[in-house]
Amino acid sequence: MAREKLLAGHAIRRLRRRTGLTQAAMAEMLDISPSYLNLIERNQRALPAGLLVRMTDQFDFDPRALAAGEPGGGMDAIRRRLADPMFADLEIDRHEVEEWLAAAPGGAEAFARVFDRVGGGAASGAATLDEPTALVRREIERWRNHFADLDAHAESLADELRLTNADTHAALVERLRVRHGLSVRILPVDVLPDVLRRLDLHARQLQLSELLSGPARSFALAVQLAQIEARVEIDALARGAGFADRVAERLFRSHLTHYYAAALMMPYGRFLRACEGTGYEIGVLERRFGASFEQVAHRLTTLSRVGARGLPFFMIRIDRAGQVSKRYGGASGGALIDGEGRCPLWRLHHAFDMPGVVRAQLVEIEDGARWLTLARTVRGQGSRPGAPPSEAAAEFAIGLGVPADQASALAPAHDIDPTARATPIGPGCRACLRPDCPQRAHPPANRALIVNDRERGVSPLRFVED
Repeated sequence: MAREKLLAGHAIRRLRRRTGLTQAAMAEMLDISPSYLNLIERNQRALPAGLLVRMTDQFDFDPRALAAGEPGGGMDAIRRRLADPMFADLEIDRHEVEEWLAAAPGGAEAFARVFDRVGGGAASGAATLDEPTALVRREIERWRNHFADLDAHAESLADELRLTNADTHAALVERLRVRHGLSVRILPVDVLPDVLRRLDLHARQLQLSELLSGPARSFALAVQLAQIEARVEIDALARGAGFADRVAERLFRSHLTHYYAAALMMPYGRFLRACEGTGYEIGVLERRFGASFEQVAHRLTTLSRVGARGLPFFMIRIDRAGQVSKRYGGASGGALIDGEGRCPLWRLHHAFDMPGVVRAQLVEIEDGARWLTLARTVRGQGSRPGAPPSEAAAEFAIGLGVPADQASALAPAHDIDPTARATPIGPGCRACLRPDCPQRAHPPANRALIVNDRERGVSPLRFVED
């Protein structure tokens, strides 16, 4: 979040204009000079914590709005759009984009909306911003995947359940039975051949497939409780998102419901203390909270409570073809998970070679930022033992990452020197400008190729650089 506050100038300018104030008038209300406010709005000065508090008092707004979405999704998102072949002859560099975002954020946002609306990037299979999944992801990232009201409600319910039974699964079953008149029944796969969870209101039963693992069964119970006991909170957040697309709204409600379920299984305070006490040892967290690797990975991206923040993790889930089915930037932003391209040098792709083994790697992206990443495979639910490959459960690789300068608290980082040479990776060949990559399969989309019959470099494809 610290980095996002440094780049809050666009949001502050929008706040000032929305309230009809000049820079001089707002500066006077905040007891700073107009020139200092001008520097903040142009992202040339940090936003101090004291000034943030004064702004909150003066204008009665949610401080999270300052980090809510830079124009066009920010620097990386604008550069991905400019990587389209139609702009190849312009050779717009990073500094030009920075100046554009600082000088004309409204123009950058307008460009992004028009580009996405007319289907720019459609040839690569990328989702445009008006598709339901993209709309939902944008709303999730606007909140940094942290919904304080849901966490507080879930934490209170978890404490109440703990008083009745220390076994989370048993406590969830009892709550559904006593408070809501719902019994839980585990049914054979022959009875539920294509369904893992079903609510039968006529029989007052929550029916679960025997193929579900222990953590998946507990999560299904928590989802059902979320739909009943957190309906008001979820409805408020869904209405506040203001989706015009009904499908997007339903997808967002589903995300909020699953968020609550995870918060109920892994209550914020206890989970954060366990993370810090174990060095974020995921295997220990799985057993302590009766959760799966993927459930814990999700939860790690949500630890952004004011005054009690965890490490800023991102998470991504891909299949063997490299297709992304989940991605959460949380408080860390999305430098490694945005876009559709992935770098083959990232060990996220190698996780499939050693199923179930956590692989750690120190990586560095083009802007010099360094990340410690963890990768491991997981399997979907619903696979029968001994089933043929065509009926086997889906297999995915989960990638987690945290800024390298904050990774010392991680148990997996104890054997990694944070100052060692990191693996240079990029956002996929079409958007990567590294000239000497031996793994390059395509030239950057906005760079002309150089063909030299007398010389061959490390990379098989040379291109015009800035």
